[in-house]
Amino acid sequence: MANPVVHFEVLGKNADALQSFYKDIFNWQIQPAVPGYAMALPGTGINGGIGGDQGGGAGRVTFYVEVKDIDSTLRSIEKKGGKTVQQPMDVPNGPRIALFSDPEGHVIGLIKAGSGTAARA
Repeated sequence: MANPVVHFEVLGKNADALQSFYKDIFNWQIQPAVPGYAMALPGTGINGGIGGDQGGGAGRVTFYVEVKDIDSTLRSIEKKGGKTVQQPMDVPNGPRIALFSDPEGHVIGLIKAGSGTAARA
């Protein structure tokens, strides 16, 4: 597969409550990463993150696609009607990521291949 889905995020108003919910319902391991954010480790499939939405919004669920070149991919996305939502950034002790919206406004993440710990199972 050229560009696999490698990570997911569930962000909302109460990080602790969300982390507890997913731990209790699905028996996922929850491993604190940074304040207000923890890694969700299901044991099979892809790993993810659960935390507080720092933007103060209603929260969101995002999946991340692994790509070789984030900047080039964002240029292609914009040519096809999408928009860059978050410029590329390096996550502390983690991968390089960016966010974009598709032509209908769905927010999707990008992770640079080989950049730190893309959370695979």
